[in-house]
Amino acid sequence: SLEHGAAYWLAFVIALGCGFALGAVVERVLVRPVETKPPLNVVILTLGLLLVLEALAPMLFGGQIRSFPAAFSIVGLRLGSLQVPFSGFDLFTLVSVLVVMGLLLLLFQRTDLGLRMRAAAFNPEVSRLLGIRVGRMLTLGWALASVVGALAGLLIAPSLLLYPTYMDQVLVFGFTGAILGGLDSPPGAVVGGLLMGFALSYVGGYLGSDLETVGALVILIAVLMVRPRGLLAWRAQRVV
Repeated sequence: SLEHGAAYWLAFVIALGCGFALGAVVERVLVRPVETKPPLNVVILTLGLLLVLEALAPMLFGGQIRSFPAAFSIVGLRLGSLQVPFSGFDLFTLVSVLVVMGLLLLLFQRTDLGLRMRAAAFNPEVSRLLGIRVGRMLTLGWALASVVGALAGLLIAPSLLLYPTYMDQVLVFGFTGAILGGLDSPPGAVVGGLLMGFALSYVGGYLGSDLETVGALVILIAVLMVRPRGLLAWRAQRVV
């Protein structure tokens, strides 16, 4: 859309809408047939879909490396005579992450829709007996997850050069950060991502940027060995 002269924010909204639609289609067409299979089947299926999309992207859009525009300046903010390494776009990214985290917490903790979505994900059989449209809730969940993924891509793209596989390394870092904080805790995942960013900054500064991916994997292995559910994971409660 940007290449055809559309306004930046219009293209931003279109990208999020495409992410929502893609998530819903993936759940309906690919995930639902293996819904009752072991969870590993879904993981393998989605990884295969990622490889297919990465192979199709150069055919549709070209494989050349491009830059992606930022919504706000990427130059560090100036406080009087001091320039800090924190840009307007960094502030926009931070606010976006906090807003999304807050909205997700509000959705899943305070709304009837969020409660139905959680019930459908954790116990679909009982949910069906209670009259919950499990298939519809799962489709909505995948669509929302895809929107968040699309937003993450839009926020990280201006900091990197844009090419078909540019998100692969980000996926490793993001997954490690989520594991670090706790996959079942949105605040924990955000905190884990921040801790991951600080850790990788030290690894890149002292050992070189080539070892950042290795550093992420070492952190992932260490967390899985010491606290598999994450540092800030919510404890499951059993009601008797």
